[in-house]
Amino acid sequence: MASGPTLLMRLVASAYSIAQKAGAIVRRVIAEGDLGIVEKTCATDLQTRADRLAQLSICSSLARKFPKLTIIGEEDLPCEDVDQELIEDGQWEEILRQPCPSQYSAVREEDLVVWVDPLDGTKEYTEGLLDNVTVLIGIAYEGKAIAGVINQPYYNYQNNEKQKLREHRLEVKAGPDAVLGRTIWGVLGLGAFGFQLKEVPAGKHIITTTRSHSNKLVTDCVAAMSPDHVLRVGGAGNKIIQLIEGKASAYVFASPGCKKWDTCAPEVILHAVGGKLTDIHGNALQYNREVKHMNSAGVLATLRNHDYYASRVPESVKNALVP
Repeated sequence: MASGPTLLMRLVASAYSIAQKAGAIVRRVIAEGDLGIVEKTCATDLQTRADRLAQLSICSSLARKFPKLTIIGEEDLPCEDVDQELIEDGQWEEILRQPCPSQYSAVREEDLVVWVDPLDGTKEYTEGLLDNVTVLIGIAYEGKAIAGVINQPYYNYQNNEKQKLREHRLEVKAGPDAVLGRTIWGVLGLGAFGFQLKEVPAGKHIITTTRSHSNKLVTDCVAAMSPDHVLRVGGAGNKIIQLIEGKASAYVFASPGCKKWDTCAPEVILHAVGGKLTDIHGNALQYNREVKHMNSAGVLATLRNHDYYASRVPESVKNALVP
């Protein structure tokens, strides 16, 4: 008799459905018109009602189904007495049908750490730059990011808005390009799914970097890459998606502002298709439960040619960013 899906695949299947629920919450909050914005540490470090509700939904839903997990979320919120309407107990069937990589077939709940960013790109969300926003659920084992889910609540946002205009003017039915939102997922050793992999044309150096958290270290490091073009956008998840969809060749963030919940899920997606994410020194990031939350030595991520970009990081930048 064949055994059922492994713990890891059940967890990823749940995280997929939970991320979709969180994405719907993110859309609902903005539709209702009350973002409930508060400043956490400064004017560029914001929290909204969507951040709070999405995290409660994600963490509570995961904890009910997998009570021995370690779950670390960006927002400092209690998870008890959560409204039932925030709970998602579904699992994405397509993932349950996938084989679990053999190295993860015997992992236990208590061995896993889940890193949650309920709304990556909050500042952009408050400014209406909705295609920058992602929901991130990353799963780590023995300190390594091994599985991840990224929901883009507003994927196809521009097409969706154009479709609404066409419907209003022409009274036509919405076409397939009007579907709003998508979910990307991946497991190391299995692959990454939910998108079409593309690469920047050979020889082109397009850098994606922060829009809201720049400083001299960031600009010096980006300039040292001699880029043909620089994209300044919000959200770590969004920047990794630019790499895997051929819009950028390197994500450069020479600053300690990025956290483990920003990078865990995106790192898995990137690594599953042959890319690489490290700190500015080229060190792998660690995701065990005791690790400090800050990626204090910055982030350097590429789909290809990681050594080329790593070799161009100025020594002055490396000396300023201590792992």
